[in-house]
Amino acid sequence: MLESPRRGIWKSGKGKGGIRPKGRQVSDSALSEIRKLLGDRPRRRDLLIEFLHLVQDEYRCLSAAHLTALAEEMKLSQAEVYEVATFYAHFDVVKEGEEAPPRITIRVCDSLSCELAGAQELLRDLAREHEGGGAVRVVRAPCMGRCDTGPTLEIGHNHIDHATPVKVRAAIRAGDFHPRIPDYEDLPSYVAGGGYNELKALRAGSRTPDELQEDVLESGLRGMGGAGFPSGRKWSFVRMNAGPRYLAVNGDEGEPGTFKDRYFLEREPHVFLEGTLIAGWAIEAETCFIYMRDEYPAILEILGTEIGKLEQAGIVEPGHIEVRRGAGAYICGEESAMIESIEGKRGLPRHRPPFVASVGVFDRPTLVHNVETLYWICKIARDGPDVFGAHGTNGRKGLRSYSVSGRVRDPGVKIAPAGVTIRELIEDYCGGMQDGHEFKAYQPGGPSAGILPAALDDIPLDFDTLQPHGTFIGSAAVVVLSHMDRARDAALNLLRFFQDESCGQCTPCRVGCEKAVKLMQSDKWDQELLEDLCQVMEDASICGLGQAAPNPIRLVSKHFPEEI
Repeated sequence: MLESPRRGIWKSGKGKGGIRPKGRQVSDSALSEIRKLLGDRPRRRDLLIEFLHLVQDEYRCLSAAHLTALAEEMKLSQAEVYEVATFYAHFDVVKEGEEAPPRITIRVCDSLSCELAGAQELLRDLAREHEGGGAVRVVRAPCMGRCDTGPTLEIGHNHIDHATPVKVRAAIRAGDFHPRIPDYEDLPSYVAGGGYNELKALRAGSRTPDELQEDVLESGLRGMGGAGFPSGRKWSFVRMNAGPRYLAVNGDEGEPGTFKDRYFLEREPHVFLEGTLIAGWAIEAETCFIYMRDEYPAILEILGTEIGKLEQAGIVEPGHIEVRRGAGAYICGEESAMIESIEGKRGLPRHRPPFVASVGVFDRPTLVHNVETLYWICKIARDGPDVFGAHGTNGRKGLRSYSVSGRVRDPGVKIAPAGVTIRELIEDYCGGMQDGHEFKAYQPGGPSAGILPAALDDIPLDFDTLQPHGTFIGSAAVVVLSHMDRARDAALNLLRFFQDESCGQCTPCRVGCEKAVKLMQSDKWDQELLEDLCQVMEDASICGLGQAAPNPIRLVSKHFPEEI
């Protein structure tokens, strides 16, 4: 009898075998749209986040078809593109069969300062008003760097300060979804006042990098991003490594309560840009990367415009300064996470050593400076060390830009001598407390700094002076609470922020913040269990987020036991 031709290796084709490759396939139409968006831009791996922004801005979301096409065009795996897109809060990833988000998105800030100003009530009112409408979605969002004008929200790219439902309705009717560009000192005005003369003199050999570094060290300038490391000393660490070298500017001012960098950039962007080019000159940087948070759309537009003018004027070579746009991730304020994001990856902090001065952007030596630090470097290079170092009070040296918000009459950025006390800051610079409010407590340096009682109102607010009290100055983000507020509620707000913003890489931070929030919601805190949790987070977290997150818990337990 003849054998059946179906026996052996032959299959009918009706089973699991297929005639197409496995996995999600590339759509010709989506690929065409991606190629049109990208134009003639180089398909470099480090530009992935920039390209995701292009898609998000054009289509209001990242569809599965577009992500697949982008992966194909950049010769990356779909998993790699997807994991980056889903890491950042400002990207809306839409799977097959899901609907795209509504045309209008309202992001309501719920950070501590805005919560004190009524953000939760605003969020409820807006959600109720637009419930089931389909054309508008209302979502909560972390700090937008407008803490002095809370409650604030963002509709499209337009920020509305002292927001109300009435203002939102007016913006929607007018289609007012674009950023407002403030009046600022542009290139012609800056050059007319002597701008970039110092940079040109340094390039011509007026001083060596070592001589300029000595001026910076003499001024006492320390990193204004929070860590407080002597600014000039970083230069030597980077220069001791062979090139090519890079400069990475940390403009991811995501610490709730902090808005000082926005203050400088919206007024004098070229002081910052000249400081950037001076620092880049000092270390012979091949490229200067400016990493700017997506919550500052007006500043992104200002920088794009003014850097273009610098290139046209021949002050800087095209491409020497690259602006990289963040995508909503507080963790990218940590320098190694920022570098990962500059490289187009998820913003996961790196294990150290090696340190970024040796192995930074593209594994090359990298100098990392904060925006305000570079602002003062320009001033010091131009006017000498005393322009910064001759100031100070209560035995401290230098100037500080305090971002003050909360229950004060006149919030805002207050440039004051280093070492002022909270009492001096409130009374001499902020016009005192708001009417009907009595000073109760304050956050001295961002959420990581925790909360101190009004009884400790005579501590100089500066580097190294707050550590004996279990806190630090950090980014000098000062939030003032009154007798109408509960410190435990403020601490819970801060831990919820950390829970949302943990990158998830390490278990102590990822799980620790979540468990802390649950424990802090109880009427009575289990202090022994909370302290055990705090100790694990402090000892075992990879970066400063998890290591410092326990500070609000510990300081409230210590200074406000009657509340818990």
